[in-house]
Amino acid sequence: MITIAVDCMGGDHGPEVTLPACREFLDRHPDAALVLVGLADALKSFSHPRATVVVTTEVVTMDDALEVALRKKKDSSMRVAIQQVKDGAAQAAVSAGNTGALMAISRYILKTLDGIERPAIAGQIPNAKGGATTVLDLGANVDCSAEHLLQFAVMGSALVSVLSGDESPSVGLLNIGEEVIKGNEVIKKAGELLRTAAKTGDLNFVGNVEGNDIFKGTAAIVVCDGFVGNVALKTSEGLASMFGTFLKAEFSRNILTKMAAIAAYSVLNAFKSRFDHRRYNGAALLGLRGLVFKSHGSADSLSFGNALNRAYDAARNNLLDRVQVRIAKAAPLLAVAEAEA
Repeated sequence: MITIAVDCMGGDHGPEVTLPACREFLDRHPDAALVLVGLADALKSFSHPRATVVVTTEVVTMDDALEVALRKKKDSSMRVAIQQVKDGAAQAAVSAGNTGALMAISRYILKTLDGIERPAIAGQIPNAKGGATTVLDLGANVDCSAEHLLQFAVMGSALVSVLSGDESPSVGLLNIGEEVIKGNEVIKKAGELLRTAAKTGDLNFVGNVEGNDIFKGTAAIVVCDGFVGNVALKTSEGLASMFGTFLKAEFSRNILTKMAAIAAYSVLNAFKSRFDHRRYNGAALLGLRGLVFKSHGSADSLSFGNALNRAYDAARNNLLDRVQVRIAKAAPLLAVAEAEA
C-alpha cells in the first residue's frame, strides 16, 4: 500500500480543489491510501475507507514569510503533512502551498541527502518529441554556484533514470548560446564541472543548450538556477494559455469558423491536450531524505490529481532509494567539485 500525505489547505483554492482530487485519486488507485491534513471544519465532510484525517489548527498562506511558516506555525497543515513522511506514516507528501515555505520546512524536517547542499525543484515541460523535458531548478534557489548546478544535474539524472528507465539521460546546461565561451562565470565553471563529469562517465552531458532547446527536447534534463528556471516555466505556461485563447477567439469569429472548429474538433482537442500544462503538474523537491512534491498554487482538481499521481509513481518506483544510490555513485565527483569551490 502506497500512502501519501496531502496538505489539503495549500494553494489558491484549498479543500475545494484538493478534496475532489483526493477522492478521484483513491478511486483510480486501489493500492493507495491518503493521509489528509488540514483544518477540522474543512475536512469533516470527507470520508473514505483508505483515507485518514489528521487535524491541524494552522495554515501556511501564500503570503506568509519563511520565518512565520517555519518558526511560528508549527501546527500548520503543510508542516504536519511533511512530518508524516519523516515519521514513516507516508511515503510522500504533496502540497500546493507557498513554495518557499514548503522548501524551507521540508529541508528543516527531512534534511538533505549526503553530498547535496541545496534541494532543487524539478518539473517537466512538454517538448516537440511528444515527451517532456525535465528542468531544474524551477524556483527553490535564486542564486546558485557552479557546484550547485552540478548537484542539480546529478539529481535530475537520477530522477529521469528512475522514471524513464534510461540509465544515462542526456543533460544540458541552460545558457545564452551553445558555445563554451558563452555565459557568466558561474555558467562557464559549471560547464567545466559537467564536462569533467561526462569524461568520467558520471553524467551524459551534451553541452550548453538554449531556451528553445527545452521545447525541442534536445536534452532530457536541462539545468539552470531557480530564477531562470521559474521565469522559463511561467513564460511557457503563459504562452500556451495565450495560444489557446487566440485559437478559441479565431474559431468563434463567425458561423463559418465555428463550423470549421466542429470539423477540426478531434485535432483541436488533441492539440489542447498536448499543450495543457495541468498534465505536467507536480514538481519533485530533489535532494531531501524524503519525497515531497509541489503542485501549482493555482491548480484545479485535474491538475492537483496529476501531482498526486507523480508522488504515487515516485513512491511506487522507490525513487528516493534509487536517487540515493545515484548520488552515492557520484559522491567522489561532488566532493572534488566542493573542494575546488
